[in-house]
Amino acid sequence: MRVERIEASKHKKDRILVFLEDGACLKITEQELLDFGLRSGDELDEEALKRLKEAAGVSNTRAAAADLIGKRAMSRLCLERKLREKGASEAEARYAAEWLEAIGALNDGEYAAALVRHYGGMGYGPARVREKLYEKGVPRELWDGALEELPEEGGQVDAFLQSKLRGRTPDEKEKRRLTNALLRRGFPWGEVKAAWRRLGEEMQED
Repeated sequence: MRVERIEASKHKKDRILVFLEDGACLKITEQELLDFGLRSGDELDEEALKRLKEAAGVSNTRAAAADLIGKRAMSRLCLERKLREKGASEAEARYAAEWLEAIGALNDGEYAAALVRHYGGMGYGPARVREKLYEKGVPRELWDGALEELPEEGGQVDAFLQSKLRGRTPDEKEKRRLTNALLRRGFPWGEVKAAWRRLGEEMQED
């Protein structure tokens, strides 16, 4: 296969476009250009062409992975899934994720902790936060450590009730509604019950 021409990409820095006689265009890096020693007019045998296409596939997947992570933090599982959806092979997606981990751009532990802080700050309890960790593809072995970032459950539940009631004594209908809201947010029934008890004692003291 003959290399028709080689030129730098006008849209991507450090990207090289290799045009082949069959009309194909392979996107590689400057380092890969040097590694293969490519020049316009070179004839590539079947083995060299195969290796060049493999290198181009890995290079393109790395670039796509970097773009995805640059736009939004995500877990390794979700990143690999998105790369596969974009046409990358399983091996290419895995290599790209490993490369991002090696340079510190992808870290499931840090991502898990950030998720917990985010959803904890939104007033979600442990059960709901666990659902979010599962949805985002965070490995289960990282959950317990990340959940240490959650505020104390009692404080969160007390703050929620106080913000809704503002010193009022709720009727049974409102109490059920607020209780259900807390349970949907992922707080355990025992802690919700204890919060109502504490609130009742505070009102009696007042």
